[in-house]
Amino acid sequence: MATSDASSASVPHPITAAADPDAAAHPPLAKRRGSYNCGRCGLPKKGHVCSIPGPPSASAAESKPRRALSFDEAAVLAVAPLAVAGPHPTPPRPPEKRARVEVVDLDRHRWVAVGPGRRVPGEVLMEVLRRLAPRGVAAAAAVSRGWRDCSRRVWRGADEVRLRANSVTTVGALLPRCPALSTLVLRMESDVDATMLACLAFSCPNLQSLDISMADGAVNRMTGDELTRFVSEKRSLTVLKVDRCGSLGFLNISSPSLTTLWLSDLSPLTKSVINCPNLSELSLIFSQQNNDDSTDLISLMDSLGRTCSNLRNLHISSVHLCNEAVFALGSANPSGLCMLSLLLGKKITDAAVASIVRSYTSLELLDLSGSGITDNGIGMVCKAFPDTLTRLLLAMCPNITSYGVQVAATQLPLLQLMDCGKSLCANTQPEKGRSYFGDLNGGVRFCSKQQTARKQQPTFQKLIIKHANLKKLSLWGCSVVDALYVCCPELNDLNLNSCTNLNPERLLLQCPNLKDVHVSGCRDMLIGAIRNQVLNEFAGAEPRMPCKRLADGSKRVQVPHFMIEQLFEDDKAGGSPRSQCTVHLK
Repeated sequence: MATSDASSASVPHPITAAADPDAAAHPPLAKRRGSYNCGRCGLPKKGHVCSIPGPPSASAAESKPRRALSFDEAAVLAVAPLAVAGPHPTPPRPPEKRARVEVVDLDRHRWVAVGPGRRVPGEVLMEVLRRLAPRGVAAAAAVSRGWRDCSRRVWRGADEVRLRANSVTTVGALLPRCPALSTLVLRMESDVDATMLACLAFSCPNLQSLDISMADGAVNRMTGDELTRFVSEKRSLTVLKVDRCGSLGFLNISSPSLTTLWLSDLSPLTKSVINCPNLSELSLIFSQQNNDDSTDLISLMDSLGRTCSNLRNLHISSVHLCNEAVFALGSANPSGLCMLSLLLGKKITDAAVASIVRSYTSLELLDLSGSGITDNGIGMVCKAFPDTLTRLLLAMCPNITSYGVQVAATQLPLLQLMDCGKSLCANTQPEKGRSYFGDLNGGVRFCSKQQTARKQQPTFQKLIIKHANLKKLSLWGCSVVDALYVCCPELNDLNLNSCTNLNPERLLLQCPNLKDVHVSGCRDMLIGAIRNQVLNEFAGAEPRMPCKRLADGSKRVQVPHFMIEQLFEDDKAGGSPRSQCTVHLK
């Protein structure tokens, strides 16, 4: 019976087979009943443990339990396949929903405790720390964890640091905290050597501007070789300012990126080569205490015009400057020069001024302080640069007179600054005796020239300066000026220090915008007269008296009382506020 039932169950029904052709093509499998015997050894299953290993299951991976929340599409379809009946297509799956992820900078919006029960945003505290000195930022890191995090972020984002350090160790400990540092200003209180340059080279890869100044007593021990290597390795360096460079010995600067170079207190240089095609500003200040003239300024000037074609500002201070050095600079033809400063060159005369006038056409600043030019040289300058020159400095030039100063103030309409300090002063010291060709001595005659006094300034001179755009005027140490008249509506700074012979009764200042007057070393009567004029204690811009003349001009009569009251009311209501002026006694 069981066999017949199984065979009959496996035969499909004729009506169903005819109605469904797919079912006829794929007949269903016969139903299998369970067995009580082991399928591998044939023994009864009850209490039986079969020792024959069975074949590996092909669906072992499919029989693993499925996780409750699984988004694996293949696993879902394998565990629960969907039977599709008929030619109907599978419906499209809905688009998957993706979660939006928003990145929030928790550090930026973090609140930092600043007191008992008081908190501020981290950004606010960082803005406060950026305005502190480096010592203050370092001290703030010891307050709390939040303050330390803010100080670290300030160091990481700092692009400019101004530091006063007492040793190289302090600088070496601070600079690694500032990876984005581009501008560094150091004020060193201890000696500096090659260790400082090595520290800067490794700790500041993106350094663009470096300024090292020395405090009193500190010594700069950098050599020319060390400075040359540092500049050549720093490809991003554009500004270099170093103080007290007395140990260099020689100078060989070559950099395609350097635009500004300042070196002060230089000792005599055995070699001086500056090859910087993009250099626009150069300042070389030689020490006045060393009288050695081994520095070849003529070769230096000649090379500057050829190797620094973009030079705009040139400042050289040396007691060994002479006309030949100025001629060499002019022959190199640096046509783009705008500011020329040649200080302490006593051997510079009007011949050098003529070379400057021929070589340059658009000078804005000319500083020949300490030179030997005369009023004729000032006249050449006024004729050559009437439309460009704005600053003229002729301090400590003993051969100029008040006439030359007045010519400069008259013929330079764009002038804003003029310095004639210590130029208009009496000098009664005779020149030292010198030799010239005279008595025969082996075919050449030498004899001592008689001592002659220099051209003496007149005992007293009067100075009249009228200018519409002049803002700063310096007449410090002009002891031969006894009468001064200044009419400059834009003047705001006047220096009259050590004008010992200036007569208070012959002083007139018509400068409504004057803010600072320096009168150190002047007589008390002169100081009082200056205060009376600049502070308007006794006289105003337009003195108003409580009286007026009659119609025929015969005599003055008292103004009625009601007109005086109206006058005071007008002053209070519409009077323009007068600028405050400060008289500096020191």
